[in-house]
Amino acid sequence: MSPPTSPAVLLIDDDASFAQSFSSYAKIHGCEVAVATTLQRAVPMLRQHDAPDLVVLDLGLPDGSGLDLMHHVSRDMMERLVVVTGDPCAETARRAQQFPIIEYVVKPLRRRLLNDLFRRASDNARSRGGVADEGASATLRGRSRAMADVRERIRRIARYEDTVLLQGASGTGKELAARAIHTLSGREGSFVAVNCGASHSDLLGSHLFGHERGSFTGAVRDHRGYFEQATDGTLFLDEITEMPLELQPYLLRVLESHAVTPIGASRARDVAVRVVAACNVDPMVAMEQGKLRPDLYYRLAQFPIHMPALAERPEDIAPLAEEFLDALNRRHGQAKYFSPGALEALQRRPWPGNVRELKHVVRLAFIMSDQDGIDAGELEPVWTPPPDRAQILQGTLEDIERQAILATLARHGDNKTLAARQLGISVKTIYNKLDRYRGRS
Repeated sequence: MSPPTSPAVLLIDDDASFAQSFSSYAKIHGCEVAVATTLQRAVPMLRQHDAPDLVVLDLGLPDGSGLDLMHHVSRDMMERLVVVTGDPCAETARRAQQFPIIEYVVKPLRRRLLNDLFRRASDNARSRGGVADEGASATLRGRSRAMADVRERIRRIARYEDTVLLQGASGTGKELAARAIHTLSGREGSFVAVNCGASHSDLLGSHLFGHERGSFTGAVRDHRGYFEQATDGTLFLDEITEMPLELQPYLLRVLESHAVTPIGASRARDVAVRVVAACNVDPMVAMEQGKLRPDLYYRLAQFPIHMPALAERPEDIAPLAEEFLDALNRRHGQAKYFSPGALEALQRRPWPGNVRELKHVVRLAFIMSDQDGIDAGELEPVWTPPPDRAQILQGTLEDIERQAILATLARHGDNKTLAARQLGISVKTIYNKLDRYRGRS
């Protein structure tokens, strides 16, 4: 595995004392710092610097205002830029906020703010260094705090052996996160992905643990299961709550013993495999419903990671949409762009299909637009079939309420926050309703 990329920070400030203390603190966080004391020196450094991961720009420079530098900065770099000043005023604050910068802050800078800025720089550096493939980078590189937390948890756990449980609705990038964990771990074996709900229990057992020739009808040769195929690598168990209950004790035994016994074999075989599991429903609910064994859950969830829904990080919607559009432009030699109205329309959508749905909507708009500018009216919704008339809600008012709550939870992958937002009720109310429904069942 290639060595990690050090975050590159460009400080544009003529205050020698501030520059020294800032640089020292940045280096403690593993950042490489370059300093420019004037606008004249900063311009060529911006052009020479290979996409700084963070730019800290002081307004009061000897040869002009730091805001004059904005004419030499790309939009992408603006989004990595912080404006600082020791002499704040309403006019400069207003001018600075016209640009898509990270923040406008007043000296002295608090340590908590600096920690957050250097964390952002580290995130940008990891994306620049290739945390995962292009698709994973686009999904995991959101600018929101929620996605920064996901990346930080991935970075921290990657080099350890602990099992990881990724929980989030469909389309939130669980497999991409699992691949990122594998990539950062430096493990030399393969990344093997398995959908636990896609096979019958008999077949899934053979696929996971392997079998020997003659162990059952049709077993005409030895078969290495997924655990052995992933030796020295990572086994990704998607939709773990869909694994048949009768197989879960065997999976637990493998996790505890680090050994697998193929069907029909008399001896166990040692396996050195890192397991990452994922589910798109609340595992606590799955345990209450008897779909997931508690002992298996607690073994899998040594290190849980919540994958936020796109609606939980609305600040990522427009940048991701533009990234997807830019990728299509490069691939097909086009120069299409979203109008401000189109970006606003994207921001307002609930996105139950999350990033996968957003990517699909962007592609549809790219194909259907006859002009370079894509307007809000050209954003087609992802088609969903009309409800079956036989499934129209029936019964008492309380029955209809129950059906509406359960249907909304299912549509949002059991995400109670999003369901409550759509229904216009509190999350606590949803939990109270579910407790009442379980008490009656």
